[in-house]
Amino acid sequence: MANIYLPDIAVIKDIIQETSDTKTFVLRFKNPKVQKNFRFKSGQFVEVSVFGVGEVPIGISSSPTEKKNFEITVRAVGSVTNALHQKKVGDEIGIRGPLGNNFPIDEMKDKKILIIGGGIGLPPLRSLILPMLEKRGKFKKFTILYGARTPDDRVYKNLLKKWNEKRDVEFLETVDVADNGWTGNVGVVITLFEKIEIDPQDTVAYTCGPPIMIEFVIQELLSIGLPDDMIISTLERYMKCGVGKCGHCAIGHKYVCIDGPVFSFKDIKTLPEE
Repeated sequence: MANIYLPDIAVIKDIIQETSDTKTFVLRFKNPKVQKNFRFKSGQFVEVSVFGVGEVPIGISSSPTEKKNFEITVRAVGSVTNALHQKKVGDEIGIRGPLGNNFPIDEMKDKKILIIGGGIGLPPLRSLILPMLEKRGKFKKFTILYGARTPDDRVYKNLLKKWNEKRDVEFLETVDVADNGWTGNVGVVITLFEKIEIDPQDTVAYTCGPPIMIEFVIQELLSIGLPDDMIISTLERYMKCGVGKCGHCAIGHKYVCIDGPVFSFKDIKTLPEE
């Protein structure tokens, strides 16, 4: 990215309808050289431009090991994301990035892994889970907990099924409101904690989801005894410029766009309550 404010053109190669209001866009830079040099880490994000409408920060949801394309999973909630949802395969959008910091992976080898996702918070965690599972032998017990509002609101339904079938992964999911076909757990995601065993001295927990969910997950993890630096979360702010210039995402002395969006609770607890 020669100019940090100038987006590169990416072509939409495929669109996957995840839920009624959420789509995954498979993207490839129009310039093969840009695509070849595009490298990101799990947890980073990009600024997505829909020309004539605006720009919005979106977490990358694909694995960093995938070189041919990259993916973003987007819920239609505003003018830019709704305009993006109107795009078709072959259309072009602008991409700035990758931006921000990343989830620690290699630093956590030989640890037990606990991943807690809620709703549309699973896409950034997907960029973490996929490369970790490629290196499955480097980690001990691997547990994924996922909660959504309803069964239909779950993203990556086929992938969830695969995770559930993996013998070396403990996967549990829950919904807030069940339908007639749902036979699984009903309740918020922390109700799944009572169904698993957590070793607080040998576990690192990663979480991403709605802010209220993250707050309760962190409280639960602290009550179990996980150390502050072993609780890794994302913070949600509108990262307008993405490069620490505009100040929109400032929380105290930190900028979510460049100091985050990934933080340990050790860092989070030093920030102002807001």
